[in-house]
Amino acid sequence: MKTLIPLFSLILLFLSSSERSDKYFFAKAKVSPIIDGKADDAIWKNTDWLPIDQVWLGETPSKDDFSGKFKVTWDDNYLYVLAEIVDDTLIDTHNDAFSHYWDDDCLEIFLDEDASGGEHTYSFNAFAYHIALNYDVVDYSPKDPEFFNDHVKTKRVRNETTYTWETRIFLYDDSYDSSKKNTPVKLFSGKKIGFAIAYCDNDKSEFREHFMGSEFVAGDDKNRGYIDAGIFGIAVLK
Repeated sequence: MKTLIPLFSLILLFLSSSERSDKYFFAKAKVSPIIDGKADDAIWKNTDWLPIDQVWLGETPSKDDFSGKFKVTWDDNYLYVLAEIVDDTLIDTHNDAFSHYWDDDCLEIFLDEDASGGEHTYSFNAFAYHIALNYDVVDYSPKDPEFFNDHVKTKRVRNETTYTWETRIFLYDDSYDSSKKNTPVKLFSGKKIGFAIAYCDNDKSEFREHFMGSEFVAGDDKNRGYIDAGIFGIAVLK
């Protein structure tokens, strides 16, 4: 997380938000997945894996250190994300949930409800859900980090160094207000959303060694998902 957005990042933000084309086509589940981390639901068996293979920070990790892939489906009420992460070391050393949460191991899911792109660091134009190992979900609000545990339900299952993360997520539009009661949007065939997924990988260091994402980001500053929803992929619900 950074607190300042330099001019060149704003220029890249504008460029990345223009001329975006559809990248993903997410199929609707006939039977909604059960969030148990087992990934044995029919929709998962019939959905192809997609890679989390873009280096956003750090060097390219070895496959034993990190590798990741994901699947997505939906129903009228939720978006469902399944991620399979190989990680040789899980670590969470920051006791304060709002301090350096991006430097602990966590799954991060980026959502832009109307695929409008644009800046969202301190707004709800889009969400960057950091899902911690204890399932706390944190993102920045217009003022400070806050919990969004009621937006995302997660279950993680371990098989040696392979971790299956299964999540169910409400989608909210940019009128979201933390101080009020909010109604999630309904999902429908043909709807477009902005979507990206990433993983923060820490191997017992003060800061994360790797930040791996699903989207190619042009330029030297690739850690822009928390700033610019224009780097997200465009997903069509079908």
